[in-house]
Amino acid sequence: MAGPALGLRGWARWTWRQLTSMRTALLLLLLLAVAAVPGSIWPQRGVDPAQVTAYLQQNPRLGPWLDRLGMFDVFSSPWFSGIYLLLAVSLIGCVVPRTRQHVAAMRAQPPSAPRRLERLPAHHSLTLAGDSSSLETGQLRQRAQEVLRRRRYRVAVKDAGADAGSGFDVSAETGYLKETGNVVFHVALLGVIVSVAVGHLWGWRGEVILPVGENFTSAAAEYDTLQPGPWVGENELAPFQLRLDEMTVSFETEAQGAQFGAPREFSAEVTTVPQPGATPETARLAVNDPLSVDGASVYLLGNGYAPVVTVRDSSGQVLFSDAVPFLPQDDNYTSTGAVKVAGAKPELGLYGAFLPTARIDERGPTSDFPDLVDPKLAIGVFEGDLFPGGAAQSVYVLDTAGMEPVLDSDGDPTRMLLTPGQTATLPQGRGTVTLDGVVRWSGLVVRHDPGRLPVLISSVTALVGLVLMLGVRRRRVFVRVTGDRGAGTLDGATRHTGVTVQVAALVKDHDPGLQSLVEQLAAEITSADEVRTMDREPAARREGSG
Repeated sequence: MAGPALGLRGWARWTWRQLTSMRTALLLLLLLAVAAVPGSIWPQRGVDPAQVTAYLQQNPRLGPWLDRLGMFDVFSSPWFSGIYLLLAVSLIGCVVPRTRQHVAAMRAQPPSAPRRLERLPAHHSLTLAGDSSSLETGQLRQRAQEVLRRRRYRVAVKDAGADAGSGFDVSAETGYLKETGNVVFHVALLGVIVSVAVGHLWGWRGEVILPVGENFTSAAAEYDTLQPGPWVGENELAPFQLRLDEMTVSFETEAQGAQFGAPREFSAEVTTVPQPGATPETARLAVNDPLSVDGASVYLLGNGYAPVVTVRDSSGQVLFSDAVPFLPQDDNYTSTGAVKVAGAKPELGLYGAFLPTARIDERGPTSDFPDLVDPKLAIGVFEGDLFPGGAAQSVYVLDTAGMEPVLDSDGDPTRMLLTPGQTATLPQGRGTVTLDGVVRWSGLVVRHDPGRLPVLISSVTALVGLVLMLGVRRRRVFVRVTGDRGAGTLDGATRHTGVTVQVAALVKDHDPGLQSLVEQLAAEITSADEVRTMDREPAARREGSG
């Protein structure tokens, strides 16, 4: 027989319950990790658009399909954003009801003691016998509350019914911080997810190589690479200015072996203008010691050398004059780079290596030490189209697809080896090339991440919540004191011939110390001066102790 139809409201409720279950949240978290994998396999437009263009050109059949699926914009794609949003909604749906239930549980009284305490996982009982005047259960009631409250239990006392004889039950509960830690952990995890999303949407990251003595203005066109967030416009970057005044770089010269030539100091002195028209400020940059400017953090990550090259035509007119950063290729700063002279006719391209401490042998030019001991610039000369097809290319690489090597008088490709201050003549009256000097450059990373501090706070909070979840035990303890009614009275009051004290406890998870705790509580409750001289008879059956 088929059940009644759920209806639209029923299906909506069922869908919501499935989405907000912990199992679904874990599944979405795993799915999010899997969905991020394509971002590490294929190039991303936000990181290297030129590489994406090259991939599409090299894979004309597969590339367009991958582009339609968003594989080159994984973290901005609708399917990745959908998983991310579903995970956030799932966590909200988990956290809100759980928080409400936890608050209600903290405000409620501990539950009443069960009828059969001996059936609980940990149980201990004993009988006190002695002079009836010292067996007043009120003393034990006060003692039980004091002992449990001293151990930070929440306590509720209930008198026994008439059919159970005189006595009372004490219900106590502790370990609420365990569930608090659970709630805090999930709220903090949600905070991490939201903070990361905020940093991705409104954050940006730019990289620039800046030679000593040059100025840099934080604008989209000035960065060598720029990765703006999806909701960041080009005019929303922090508009500060920075000049690299001086760099201090030193290398190990005393030690031998692998430590020889290792960097020992790397810092920079800069002048910043936080806002247009503001007063310039000097500051020092160092590795792991960033500079904060107008809401952005400036990091010092790399360094190298920038040969100052001047190219003139045959009439002596300057076609190019600038410091050209060369990128280090090894620990001794053997660096490669390109000088592109678009003003020459035909266009000229110089490509080669800069050697801080030059050594030329059969294996080619290389450097023996990273500092400027014997600097030389080894370059080859090409002419033709610097930008074949108008395609974008790195400023540090010379694309020779549309160029030919310039030949010397012997018909061999022109090779030049220049020292600072030296000038070489280009063949066939093309002009001259001068190495005016060498300056250092610094690699700067500028980053604005509005979600960085919230992520840190949320992560620390999640760690605190996890510690509470794993380190706190949720325990319930029940104490039952019953007295047998005596046949006689003293001073008109009913007395008892004996008192039975039962202590039992239960815990949600496994707790190997629970039985020991019960025995300690029983001993502390019955150790008051009023009952210290009484005879103690263990109960005939002690649960959990054999």
